[in-house]
Amino acid sequence: MTLDPAVAPLEVDPLLDDPQTRIIVCCGSGGVGKTTTAAALGVRAAERGRKVVVLTIDPARRLAQSMGIDSLDNTPRQVKGIEGSGELHAMMLDMKRTFDEIVEAHADPDRARAILENPFYQSLSAGFAGTQEYMAMEKLGQLRARDEWDLIVVDTPPSRSALDFLDAPKRLGSFLDGKFIRLLMAPAKMGGRAGMKFLNVGMSMMTGTLGKLLGGQFLRDVQTFVAAMDTMFGGFRTRADATYRLLQAPGTAFLVVAAPERDALREAAYFVERLAAEGMPLAGLVLNRVHGSGAARLSAERARAAAENLEEGRIVDQGRGKDGVREAAAPAGSSPDAPEAPEASRTPEPHEESQTSDPLSSEPPSVNQLTAGLLRLHAERMQVLKREQRTRDRFTALHPEVPVAEVAALPGDVHDLAGLRTIGVRLAGEDPVPGTS
Repeated sequence: MTLDPAVAPLEVDPLLDDPQTRIIVCCGSGGVGKTTTAAALGVRAAERGRKVVVLTIDPARRLAQSMGIDSLDNTPRQVKGIEGSGELHAMMLDMKRTFDEIVEAHADPDRARAILENPFYQSLSAGFAGTQEYMAMEKLGQLRARDEWDLIVVDTPPSRSALDFLDAPKRLGSFLDGKFIRLLMAPAKMGGRAGMKFLNVGMSMMTGTLGKLLGGQFLRDVQTFVAAMDTMFGGFRTRADATYRLLQAPGTAFLVVAAPERDALREAAYFVERLAAEGMPLAGLVLNRVHGSGAARLSAERARAAAENLEEGRIVDQGRGKDGVREAAAPAGSSPDAPEAPEASRTPEPHEESQTSDPLSSEPPSVNQLTAGLLRLHAERMQVLKREQRTRDRFTALHPEVPVAEVAALPGDVHDLAGLRTIGVRLAGEDPVPGTS
């Protein structure tokens, strides 16, 4: 596809080269290529001289395979094979380990051990709704505070909604500051007989209702966890707020990643509006897996018509004539006005025999059949291109101010640094394969 001249192209290389750009966040709905985009940006930035770390939250571990690393974990690992003066490091968020590190850093050893061994904490740190997104924000804040890398590229979690990454810190903070938590914290804060009296009344009320559903042991685990974490709750909210402000800072750039499909671009449009509402800097839209054709001037309608002509035998001897499409030639020696031989006395052409032969026959298809099949495939591809262009144009009409970069679909999956380089070249607006679009 060709971008509308009215739509500003997304200039990726100036963004990567700008020393003021310290964080790039790749966000979007699931399955649109965020991980590949983040990795490709990291490779290109490193090979242009920057010291980069890519933080991914992708459970498929494709990033590690693409970068030639056996495995990724919560510690940045340097990627070998980078060409140029820069460095590339990669890591995969370990949600529970990040939570454990926070506890160990902000609690004394005895209290930290009590928290880490608490059953409710183990459930919370392993799979509480929003914990993964919150820990991604925590890890981003930690990486930025170390000031060890020129550029941090973040691959946001594969959430149902692209908005979860922004909402998670507030949701987890609201949970930790909520009425239920404050109620469980109250006995420990009051202490003595008053605390025990409150505990007896409060716990009897809760166990009478929630206990039947969740179990009394679960509620006791929650209260033990809350009592141990009491001094840390404020820190969660403080760090979440600090990271949120970091995302709003001028050195941060958001890239919304989408596929040229209706649902993905609808989500992208919603996220663009949300970023604007939150005052977060949007660099542009990356439109992944865009289809193209080297014969775009041949429309779907013309290709389909030509295929029908071939299949019906109306196109023969294409090497003769100026237009390449004409009616069947008259028999040699006859005049142009001579009547056509009766159908019964005609000798069938080879392509006609193959069209009426048994479909299970081992005879190979004729040239005309193969050509007609290719024309029909081209017609289908042109229909896909037309649909993708309509979908993209609806987005750009709604958000003409958003710069766009299109990445052509590759014939296979990206599984190595060479593939990531190819994606990076396409992101920068270059065409690594002459003649493709």
